[in-house]
Amino acid sequence: MRVLVVEDEPELLTVISRALREEGYAVDSAADGEEGLFRATSWDYDAVVLDLMLPKIDGWQLLETIRREKKTPVLILTARDTVDDRVRGLDGGADDYLVKPFELAELFARLRALIRRSAGQAAPTMEIGDVVVDPRSRTVTRAGQPVALTAREYAMVEMLALHRGEVVTRTQMYDHLFDENEDSLSNLLDVHVSNVRRKLGKDFIVTRRGLGYSV
Repeated sequence: MRVLVVEDEPELLTVISRALREEGYAVDSAADGEEGLFRATSWDYDAVVLDLMLPKIDGWQLLETIRREKKTPVLILTARDTVDDRVRGLDGGADDYLVKPFELAELFARLRALIRRSAGQAAPTMEIGDVVVDPRSRTVTRAGQPVALTAREYAMVEMLALHRGEVVTRTQMYDHLFDENEDSLSNLLDVHVSNVRRKLGKDFIVTRRGLGYSV
């Protein structure tokens, strides 16, 4: 899953971005509202983590513009903790509101819930045959046995599971699994698909010739 973090505090931006990458997310970042607006409207993200007090363009304006152009889930992350601010944020189109200071575990849980709901997946776990995907623990089992996946392999399985029955194009997979710092022209995607098939069965990921992949 690919997440955009818009935060003007350099240290906090680094901490959140690094922690999300360690959780297996592809992460893009922006240190002001202008850059955040450009990124949020130029690429498709699975979620946006948005501060409100931003230079150049504030978070309120950024949220309003995102909502006019995108359906991307937005989680406001801010020190503004009044009820009026919460109401304004949620009524303005935010999907969730988290006040600083916060625990990273709660941020991760809220992001998982946003991404799951956005994909129309209400249940906390997803089952594809004898494979069970658990986004809470970021684990996968097959026939009741745990399967060791790398962070990127897990992200691929989760993305396909969230869109079960749909064809996910190679472009969509590149856009949602790799951030802007990675070489999307390499064979990384093919390597990950091959590894997942080896671990979960050769028929787990179905290739749709000329279209993409599905489970």
